[in-house]
Amino acid sequence: MGGAVSLTGPDLAVGVVIDTLAGGAMLRGHAFGEAILLSMQDGKAVAVGAICTHYSGPLDEGLQVGATVRCPWHHACFDLRTGAPLRAPALRPLARFATSVENGVVRVSRPLDAPTPAPRSSAPRSIAIVGGGAAAAAAVETLRREGHDGPITLVSRDPGPPVDRPNLSKDYLAGAAPEEWIPLRDEASYAEMGVALRTAEVTALDTTARHLHVADGTRIAWDACLIATGADPIRPTIPGADRPNVFVLRSLADSRAIIAAAAGARRALVLGASFIGLEAAASLRARGLEVVVAAPEAVPLERALGAEVGAFVRRVHDAKGVVFRLGRTATVIDDRGAVLSDGDRVEADLVVMGVGVRPNLALAERAGLATDNGILVDAMLRTSAPGVFGAGDVARWPDPHTGRRQRIEHWVLAQRQGETAARNLLGAEERFDAVPFFWSVHHDVTLRYVGFPGGERADVDGDLNAGDAAVAYRTGDTTLAVATVGRDEVSLEAELLLERDDQAGLRSLVAAR
Repeated sequence: MGGAVSLTGPDLAVGVVIDTLAGGAMLRGHAFGEAILLSMQDGKAVAVGAICTHYSGPLDEGLQVGATVRCPWHHACFDLRTGAPLRAPALRPLARFATSVENGVVRVSRPLDAPTPAPRSSAPRSIAIVGGGAAAAAAVETLRREGHDGPITLVSRDPGPPVDRPNLSKDYLAGAAPEEWIPLRDEASYAEMGVALRTAEVTALDTTARHLHVADGTRIAWDACLIATGADPIRPTIPGADRPNVFVLRSLADSRAIIAAAAGARRALVLGASFIGLEAAASLRARGLEVVVAAPEAVPLERALGAEVGAFVRRVHDAKGVVFRLGRTATVIDDRGAVLSDGDRVEADLVVMGVGVRPNLALAERAGLATDNGILVDAMLRTSAPGVFGAGDVARWPDPHTGRRQRIEHWVLAQRQGETAARNLLGAEERFDAVPFFWSVHHDVTLRYVGFPGGERADVDGDLNAGDAAVAYRTGDTTLAVATVGRDEVSLEAELLLERDDQAGLRSLVAAR
């Protein structure tokens, strides 16, 4: 996924002086028509692909941490020695290349085949995954990468294979990403992996007999199970909310339906100034529609990002022609638009609802799993039932950084929980301690956020309007999160400091103006 890759730097097949890599430096070059990242690890020259396998981010501009590198765009992490993807959102490895050293010159000599994982035939053999989103897809990839060779069944209400959901409100909806980018893998690829995809509603989870009961009357046996049922869009109970010109945005089918409706439309009304709502507004503007956003708050995203950043996001949308009707909700929707709570009428050909989601707990509750605003899981993402794990938007886990249970609806976080859950399904006993990260795109501005919600104040370092700022969300001297615009390196450094609970480092990284 991504555009053409430029081949910059030295020709590594010709070679570079080994001293170029002194001090642990990474060097971007090229060989065999591939962008390559060269570095010294454990006293040996190693070479891997220089382009992130997620969205083609330039890894040479990322953050090196020991023998790993983190992508500057979306914080994927790779092993520089093997190219293995260590953390989502990248799910596929980097290419590897052989190196040789002669007379003080390092050369990349040839591409290497991808390593084959050693099979793991230990229990559990049969694994069932309920859900088709971020956590489910990442779990499948991790299980196979870890060498699990038993049967895997992925059961989802969504037809087709798991998709790249962030793109559904961003480039795909805007018309800038082709549909072939959207599936994380195609169905044939899952079949080659030995993964059975089932489009079905799971009606019951029998934790004693270890079966899934499917709506068509069939049963799926499992030795271990992952519940990753995610969250469902909220559709307010207002007159007309179920009309055919009213859309939510969660699945590929939802995004396709909005695109089809936009093709013959002049104006769209977006209800809700959430991240999804505002991204949809930006994407529909990119398609040439007039866009009105109605929402009850006075400042978009104020609750999530604070008044100053929220006001900045509004200015970005204002400059692109989005019209805001804030402090208002819709009271009735018809086939020509909606009436707002102040009595004003907004004419619109289509209405998109972006008013939030709620966790899909029905299956877990019917199975008797412990729930409380999510499925309660322990530090290893185990539910209250033996052999059953929970991950993604539906899971509420004990976070070691904040000391509180958290349930956070971020794509990358869900993927990383899927990775941890998969390893624990195989007996790893790995504690989940990742720091949440997400990104949001508003026209030509990308905002990155790393950390946890909350904070009594927002300390801004830099100039938001100039596209060069970092914002620390703090309570007292404690930094809970950092948002950045135009400062990718600060976002990466903040993630590392939050992982290490280095509050002194965070105070130095983002200083209040």
